Amino acid sequence: MNIQLPLGMDKVAFLDWVQGREERYELDRGRVIMMTGGSRAHWQITANLFKALDARIDLQRWAVLPEFGVELQSVSIRFPDIIVDRAGEAPKDLTATAPVLIAEVLSPSSEQVDLGDKSTEYLQLPSLAIYLAFAQDQIKAWVWTRGPAGFPYRPDVLEGEDAVVRIEALGINLPLAEVYARVRMD
Repeated sequence: MNIQLPLGMDKVAFLDWVQGREERYELDRGRVIMMTGGSRAHWQITANLFKALDARIDLQRWAVLPEFGVELQSVSIRFPDIIVDRAGEAPKDLTATAPVLIAEVLSPSSEQVDLGDKSTEYLQLPSLAIYLAFAQDQIKAWVWTRGPAGFPYRPDVLEGEDAVVRIEALGINLPLAEVYARVRMD
């Protein structure tokens, strides 16, 4: 199938255009980008992360959403692997209203963007308290946590099954052993 992508779009036009499409797309500074599928490890880590967060958060205050839109200050709309947004928002919303957590599972094709451009964009969100990026080929997480002076220049890097991500904004701990359950490291 040959898909002709629009060359440039604003956020409103993109959200209208992307509805009902089977393929996954993001708006990257006004350019429509088609997203590829993920590996088994990618989807297992994403599923584990969703379950772990959903089991721990206050469901009256927060909602865990997979691949849900986030509008950024640049002319971009991203669809992170997992976000935690306020609960009870309008059912027809197409983007998060105040994401407190954003998580990406890194792929070889997306690692530089997820740790570079996307992290720069995400860390500008006023509501964001923590940005997480997870490796697929080893038990490793990059963690940016907002402190009193904002986000650090470089993330904390946690490695190994015994590592735990503390998410103060949600009042929870997230063990990496749980995020990586059933993921074979070959």
